[in-house]
Amino acid sequence: MSKLLSHDELRAHFAKKFGRSATVIARAPGRVNLIGEHTDYNDGYVLPAAIERETRIAAAPRADGCVHLVAFDLSRETTFDLADVQRSTSEGWSNYIRGVAAGLLAAGYPVQGFDGLIQGDVPIGSGLSSSAAMEMASVQAFSAIGGFVTPSAQAARIGQKAEHLFVGANTGLMDQLASALGQPDHVLLIDCRDLSFRPVPIPAGAAILIADTSVRRSLAASAYNERRAQCEAAAQALSVPALRDGTLAMLDAVALPDVVARRARHVIAEDDRVLETVAALQGGDLHKVGELMNASHASLRDLYEVSSVELDTMVELLRSQPGCYGARLTGAGFGGCAVALMEAGAVDAAIPAVAAVYRMRTGLTPALYPTRAAAGASALTL
Repeated sequence: MSKLLSHDELRAHFAKKFGRSATVIARAPGRVNLIGEHTDYNDGYVLPAAIERETRIAAAPRADGCVHLVAFDLSRETTFDLADVQRSTSEGWSNYIRGVAAGLLAAGYPVQGFDGLIQGDVPIGSGLSSSAAMEMASVQAFSAIGGFVTPSAQAARIGQKAEHLFVGANTGLMDQLASALGQPDHVLLIDCRDLSFRPVPIPAGAAILIADTSVRRSLAASAYNERRAQCEAAAQALSVPALRDGTLAMLDAVALPDVVARRARHVIAEDDRVLETVAALQGGDLHKVGELMNASHASLRDLYEVSSVELDTMVELLRSQPGCYGARLTGAGFGGCAVALMEAGAVDAAIPAVAAVYRMRTGLTPALYPTRAAAGASALTL
């Protein structure tokens, strides 16, 4: 996992690469979702927080309408022309930014070319939305270089469309919204139908612990798209616009293929769990929050079938630690990370204990790190 460069280090690397000074540093965080998984593309509710890991882009304008990108951590670079933005087959990492450029142009913004040096410490493929961090950081970079402001909800939709058209992942909006709108020490209750959101304070004394299984999501895109299609089929059978409008009673009243019914049952119940979690957080009932997180993991494992041996092992180990209220997988699943809500004072002891047993059971070396909920995307003019 890369170490995040300081602003001074990033500027120095930019100057060495491009022979001039950066004029902007744009940044956007990854996110962790406390609860509400696979509900976003069903017009439902989610409860994410921006995290203290982010993607940064140091940039300076170009006059020729081209965007020259250098991925510092990958030692890769690419250039594209704003007059004809195309997907790259050889530099797939750049398609997130290419897609954002295309979306901003389609929205009528005065997009300018720039030289950009990209660096960050959101682990790729871990379920912490490194892709959304890249997209929202690039929106900030294009906006600052071009002298315009992109509203957060529109930025999120542009990022989502970039994933659909340039990356081929039929994602919802949670990741981009969380990266764009994050607030320190708050989770965000986001209604994915109208994109309204409400910050919900995390009670004092509670900490979020992220546990990366070190398993990358090899079949996430195809399996994700399959589940999205199953949810759409279920909504159609229930005669509702999206599963957010369905109820378990409605589901029990129709005949569906078993696998489609199980997918729908998860989504409908998960929406209810999100709202119950918000009420529990507001009431300071962290034990109830933990119970809801545990129930979410069981549903994702058994009904939505997106867990894995490694994720189940990690969740079990997190729950076994003193001071853990609850734990679940976070992100699309199939690998990546788990998240636990813990007593703040219990985190330091839990990290080496979980890591040692996980390594013994799986042969893999995990990465565990506590995080505070962090601020959303922004840009600094130098």
